[in-house]
Amino acid sequence: MRYPAPEKLEIIRLVEQSHLPVRRTLEKLGIPRATFYRWYDAYQRGGPEALADRPSRPSRVWNRLPEEVREQIVALALEQPELSPRELAVRFTDERQYFVSEATVYRLLKAQDLITSPAYIVVTAADEFRDTTTAPNQLWQTDFTSLKVVGWGWYYLSTVLDDYSRFIVAWKLCATMQASDVTATLDLALSAAGLDQVQVVHRPRLLTDNGSSYVAGDLAPWLGSRGMPHIRGAPRHPQTQGKIERWHQTLKNRILLEHAYLPSELEARVAAFVEHYNHVRAHESLGNLTPADVYFGRGEAILRERARIKRQTLTDRRLRHHAQAA
Repeated sequence: MRYPAPEKLEIIRLVEQSHLPVRRTLEKLGIPRATFYRWYDAYQRGGPEALADRPSRPSRVWNRLPEEVREQIVALALEQPELSPRELAVRFTDERQYFVSEATVYRLLKAQDLITSPAYIVVTAADEFRDTTTAPNQLWQTDFTSLKVVGWGWYYLSTVLDDYSRFIVAWKLCATMQASDVTATLDLALSAAGLDQVQVVHRPRLLTDNGSSYVAGDLAPWLGSRGMPHIRGAPRHPQTQGKIERWHQTLKNRILLEHAYLPSELEARVAAFVEHYNHVRAHESLGNLTPADVYFGRGEAILRERARIKRQTLTDRRLRHHAQAA
């Protein structure tokens, strides 16, 4: 229990004027002796004013975010409400060359009532593939997901995702889910990765589920002719393809917020989001790099630059604090 300064002074007066020993008086008042003697020592050194509680933290914090930076973060959050606090922190650091942490952005937006619950349920992918990749184009994951076009029916998005970087190497909107749709998407992926022209020692391994298009008899010869080993996940265990399953969920959370009425409209939405996902959206599991940063090998340079910005920002804040305190 905290006592205001006047009550502390009154307790001191009572103890001083009591005919009982100090210990007995304090027992009757319910005040621990250590607490009383701390008050009494402060009173003797500084008088009644010294009995007031001091704040638990200093009044000036050298690392406090400047007000103009706070306003810029809030303005960016209002301009791009789709960004999470983590994505806002990364975007602000990269674009403004001024480091802010995810926790700082979250607290600031929370105070401004700008943190809202998502309009969809996020399901986290479980166990990763047991053979962890160490570089791009070692393992590709591919799968179909269904998307509806109003008045046209269901279409099927075939995607090839690089396991190491989560980069969408290629995709194709298909009317069916046949082996020919798989090979057409893989042809696009090999071309986009430049693997259809150059000779490499190891072609990407292909990880799929056990869908009919992936166990079809004509897919195996096609993969064999291109030197691509085929790995299929365990039945009824979609976590094996967790990264591409998570990609499908992320895609649908964005592009299915409005109905598509033409296949070309749906295709344009997918293309726009793939561009955003690959080159703009910072991915938490990649250290807040984009899939393109990792796929094209520029991730380490970006992380070094962010570390430099952080050091410079903290130095500037410390100097600013010293200048204001002088």
